[in-house]
Amino acid sequence: MGNVYTNAKKDLTTTSVTTLYTAPALTTSIVKSIVVSEDSGNADTITLTITDAESSPATFSLYKTKAISANATAELLTQPLVLKTGEILKVTAATANRLHVVASILEIS
Repeated sequence: MGNVYTNAKKDLTTTSVTTLYTAPALTTSIVKSIVVSEDSGNADTITLTITDAESSPATFSLYKTKAISANATAELLTQPLVLKTGEILKVTAATANRLHVVASILEIS
């Protein structure tokens, strides 16, 4: 199969934990970028976690209540993030209908 470039996008319309991306079977995923945009004119916060079913505890915080300014865009990664098969990136907004999230990913199989 080789290398496939893809992205994952979510409009965070609730305050529930939302799956942004799950690394596919037999694939190593390199997350190059995670951009968060606030589009309501109100500052908000986002939480970003990675879940690994093989670990205990299974959920690890990458950002815990990261502030996003009103009408601003923020890049959450300063370096690429490697995900193994089955690992899940999850995002949670403090307030519904304010944040959009886009991740740019390279899948290597």
